[in-house]
Amino acid sequence: MTGQYVPPATSRWREGDPPGRRRFARFGSLPLEFGATLPDYQLAYETWGTLSPARDNAILIEHAFTGDSHVSGAAGPGHPTPGWWDDVVGPGAAVDTDEWFVVCANVLGGCQGSTGPSSVAPDGQPWGSRWPRISIRDHVNAEVRLAEHLGIDRWASVIGGSMGGMRALEWLVGHPERVGSAVVVAAGAAATADQIATQTAQIQAIVSDPNWQAGDYYVTAAPASESDGVQEGPEAGLAIARRFAHLSYRSEEELEDRFGGARSHPTVDTGGAYHSAIPGRDPDATPHDVQSYLDHQVGKFTRRFDAGSYVTLSDSMSSFDVARGRGSLHEVLDRVSVPVGVAGITSDRLFPLRLQEELVAHIPTAQLSVIKSAYGHDGFLVESEPVQDLITTVLRRAGGIRPGASGAGTEPVAAADAERSSRAVCV
Repeated sequence: MTGQYVPPATSRWREGDPPGRRRFARFGSLPLEFGATLPDYQLAYETWGTLSPARDNAILIEHAFTGDSHVSGAAGPGHPTPGWWDDVVGPGAAVDTDEWFVVCANVLGGCQGSTGPSSVAPDGQPWGSRWPRISIRDHVNAEVRLAEHLGIDRWASVIGGSMGGMRALEWLVGHPERVGSAVVVAAGAAATADQIATQTAQIQAIVSDPNWQAGDYYVTAAPASESDGVQEGPEAGLAIARRFAHLSYRSEEELEDRFGGARSHPTVDTGGAYHSAIPGRDPDATPHDVQSYLDHQVGKFTRRFDAGSYVTLSDSMSSFDVARGRGSLHEVLDRVSVPVGVAGITSDRLFPLRLQEELVAHIPTAQLSVIKSAYGHDGFLVESEPVQDLITTVLRRAGGIRPGASGAGTEPVAAADAERSSRAVCV
């Protein structure tokens, strides 16, 4: 193992690590949608800007599946990378932190400071296999407590993409009195069969790893070697799951454009063959560029994320249905009365555009923005300009763009069913 990176049992933020910009709030018991109760929990969160005296300029940003609270700002102690939506949130951006009070929390079940499977339970041991099943609805109910803690009765807007878009929808439907507007990017009203299948395969890759230890690898993992004493967790399973996921986040067009055969150069003495994915086969052959790309992405990921959080949050997404127990989808979404922006990406194969079109067909106040992009589902992170444009439009419709700015709130909210077809804007 000398000179080779050996993973700890879990890659996560730990108590004692630099907190960076994180703040922490602890709460009491939380009843969960599927019947269990979480006895207490902590949310790690970050804030930017200043809350107005009227407390009416707060915006909640909801991160995606493996994101965290660091939506904006520089890298530094506690934050190994810059903010994941720096172009969208910050001074002078669409969500202008000189004007808005912005909040972003690490989701319940996550591994960047909020309570999750790797956290210590009341008995002093990691939750591990005892971690209860949690839903998107539970995520939002946990965040309602955070809003109360911060003294925010109503968000001016809730904005999120992917899993964050699911939570934005849940805020709209489950807590309508607390939301003044919303932006939902690259998400749908319920998990599709394809998404459930994709996420189930990823979960199985992790739980089939012998080092998963039924979810209790935090305490049962054996040292990787006698000399280093570092515990091995289910990194192999997590790496397979992430490879699968990453391919679903990008498009075939982009991968071919970046890594097509003309851009890769196999070793001549192997007969022109690329490195085989089968262990032990042609070990000296040159990896195809796309193989090296996936290795690089996975290597970064397994150093920052916890397998237990990956499993529980995948399950939360698979169980998502904003209308569950509330009526038909049309009945549920037709009750939304605040301005809503919905964005879909033309090349998104995980959350195809039809899912965003469905939302707009049922939400009377929704506007659809179609983002032309070759980046697939990750386009919501890459294509910042059209996302910023949509946010600006929604905030203006809500009467809150640039608090105090002239002309704020002058654009009417389009509500009639007949107008929906004219509200699809390709950008």
